[in-house]
Amino acid sequence: MLWRNVPILAFDTETTGLNAHEGDRVIEFAAVELHMDDEGRVTSVERHEMLINPGIPIPREVVKLTGITDEAVAKAPPFEKRAQKIQSLLTDSIVIAHNFQFDQNFIASEFRRIGRHWPNTHAEIDTLELSIRYFPHERGHKLGQMSERLGVTLKGAHRASNDAEACGRCFSELARRLNAPSDFQELIEWAGALSRPPESPYIRRAPESTWIFGEGEHKGEPIENHPKHLQWMLMALERKNSEWMPRYPENLRRWIERYLRCRAAGRARQGGKSFGPSDWGIDSNAVEPTDNANPAK
Repeated sequence: MLWRNVPILAFDTETTGLNAHEGDRVIEFAAVELHMDDEGRVTSVERHEMLINPGIPIPREVVKLTGITDEAVAKAPPFEKRAQKIQSLLTDSIVIAHNFQFDQNFIASEFRRIGRHWPNTHAEIDTLELSIRYFPHERGHKLGQMSERLGVTLKGAHRASNDAEACGRCFSELARRLNAPSDFQELIEWAGALSRPPESPYIRRAPESTWIFGEGEHKGEPIENHPKHLQWMLMALERKNSEWMPRYPENLRRWIERYLRCRAAGRARQGGKSFGPSDWGIDSNAVEPTDNANPAK
């Protein structure tokens, strides 16, 4: 399968803070559908922009950064009214974000609050990881820095739709310049991305669109709840023909390794993100002290 035949969607969020699991909420979601020619150049984009009422006050620092005020979201619907549209956009797409885990954590947390799950994406690509992988000697890996290196225009940074489009164009341009493989599975390896697990009785898709264990002590439970069991699956051995062999297939173990790296680390990559306009981005190499020292997006 050619990856350019799969819907490609870059997305971004703006939030009330940096900690999805400590009460911070999404105030804006934006997704940009990318359409490309045969050479991988973006020919057109389709934007989806949504303000969201978080139900809590927006901190002053976030208002200064994004321009999104309490008044701006007062008449916007809550996340639960946006959830179906967001889920339909993400489902079955190659989904791209800069520091993917940060945005994924926020959207997944919002889904959990209303009894939904992270959708069944086709693949998940992190342009921060691509920047680190293919520009290893560069010190900065913020979206603006990556955009500048690749000649991608980023205007109006710190609004979700502008950042999402820049992220998608960075992926497209890097894939084109480096002759990324056209085959979908080869692209996953090239990008260090997370795709759906290989078919097996051990991990399977539940009706509510979450991955669950298909056997063992956690059978029927979401794999995201048991990262230690996934680690065990990487190491588990059984005796076959008088030899100790891995209990689980190699392709599944490779997928589990990627899942643990991409999803089960527990939080997004650290960096120099503060509430200052120049720092609301990604820099994985330095953490600058600020009055609002927090984990980086």
